[in-house]
Amino acid sequence: MTEGAGDLGRFAEPAILILISLGAGPRHGYAIMADAEAISGSPIGPGTLYAALARLEARGLIEPMEAEQRRRPYRLTAAGELALRTQLDGLSSLVRIGRARLERPAD
Repeated sequence: MTEGAGDLGRFAEPAILILISLGAGPRHGYAIMADAEAISGSPIGPGTLYAALARLEARGLIEPMEAEQRRRPYRLTAAGELALRTQLDGLSSLVRIGRARLERPAD
């Protein structure tokens, strides 16, 4: 299977939450965790967060910035913004189809 712009791999949920968080601007790890929990209602643990950050950075979707008082912020790259837009478009389509199917009369 080839990786497309929107393919975030098998750990997609934490990756999407991280990309959404960084869509508002650069953030360091703790701020990403707090924002992701506010968005989803579920916490992302530090191990999951930093593993996802490493994968996203390796794919060129995010990049680290200069450390600020022992905290390293990350920011979205142009490729990361494209991947996030692609994921969100796919989710919008999935939601639309799912809602349409729920509205169909039962046989």
